[in-house]
Amino acid sequence: MIWLISGLFLWVAGHSFKRVLPDVRQSLGDPGKGVSAAIILAGVVLMVIGYRGWDADIAFVPPDWGRHINNLLMLIAVVLFGLGGSKSTFRGALRHPMLFGMATWAVAHLLANGDWASIILFGGLGIWALAEMVVINHAEPDWDRPDRGTTGGTTKLLAVSAVLYVAFAGVHIWLGYWPFAT
Repeated sequence: MIWLISGLFLWVAGHSFKRVLPDVRQSLGDPGKGVSAAIILAGVVLMVIGYRGWDADIAFVPPDWGRHINNLLMLIAVVLFGLGGSKSTFRGALRHPMLFGMATWAVAHLLANGDWASIILFGGLGIWALAEMVVINHAEPDWDRPDRGTTGGTTKLLAVSAVLYVAFAGVHIWLGYWPFAT
């Protein structure tokens, strides 16, 4: 449990560095991005170690339909993760598509997993994503909506998202977690 919580702490710290200590972050210049990235990467490693190593008790039994909704939400989450950097016609629809993707990813996993490790990991990251949106909106109330992309950009986004979805499912299977409802 301590590894998982430590990983969550590092994840939040790495993502918050720019906002909490802006002068320190700016004084570091480009190497400051590397510091943040290293802290975030260390957090991910600790979260994976903590999650996989914790034989957590069951907090609730997920609903039978949870895995079906999980799969749909995961596809949506993958599309949202890529939306902000795409040339899709939808890229200006949301201010924080990656954070919405993270929140969607978290909800999807909570619908399919009822153990305490899942609640802490996915719940913690979901709460972080929602809180990060509030913090950014408060710090930067004005948003320059990106220009509308193209239909070709949307097609590319959906194709890449489908490939990544299959790859993520493959990684889950390789790790011993069957991600599809049976």
